[in-house]
Amino acid sequence: MPYRSGRLNRANARVILLGGPSGSGKSYIAHRTGLPVLCLDDFYRDGGDPDLPRTAAGTVDWESPASWDGAAAVAAIGALGQGGRTETPIYAIGADRRVGTRVVDLAGAPLFVAEGIFAAEIVATCRDRGLLAGAYALRRPRGLTFARRLVRDLTERRKPPGVLVRRGVALLRSEPAVLARAAALGARPASARTVLAETADLIASARLTHR
Repeated sequence: MPYRSGRLNRANARVILLGGPSGSGKSYIAHRTGLPVLCLDDFYRDGGDPDLPRTAAGTVDWESPASWDGAAAVAAIGALGQGGRTETPIYAIGADRRVGTRVVDLAGAPLFVAEGIFAAEIVATCRDRGLLAGAYALRRPRGLTFARRLVRDLTERRKPPGVLVRRGVALLRSEPAVLARAAALGARPASARTVLAETADLIASARLTHR
């Protein structure tokens, strides 16, 4: 359907945005909902992009939303909401670049989950375009998130171990600020149990609406 005054007509499917700190279990919870899942972390910018944000030390600041292509992510969400199908990139974090593409197909589902650490950054845009069903920032005990993240990153060899440990400690300290920013942007901090329960309610309501 066409754009009108910067907004989309009523979508055929709507998105549940799921953000939160790295390692908090967003991907796991997204798949636990039983809904189709769009991975927002696949929209990171390639490491060679000259416009990537930098830290004071001159390294790429991958924790900054500016390292992520929010416009492309919203376009993918819009395509899914309107047509139920889109092609998305596959991003290799260890290589800092896109390594392929995949097709995401809703197969008629009226809802889908888009999960990633920058999900809160696009809450307002998705709401304005009539695409938003709900928005959460997954909140878990910080120590558990730190351990989950470190095990995952070491297992996947995302970066050298020393880099991963230092990054993990920095993220542990910044987690309250991450959740506060997400809340300010419209993604409600919530436990995994709450996300799953409220998503189940949204699914039940969507099924009644689409009968």
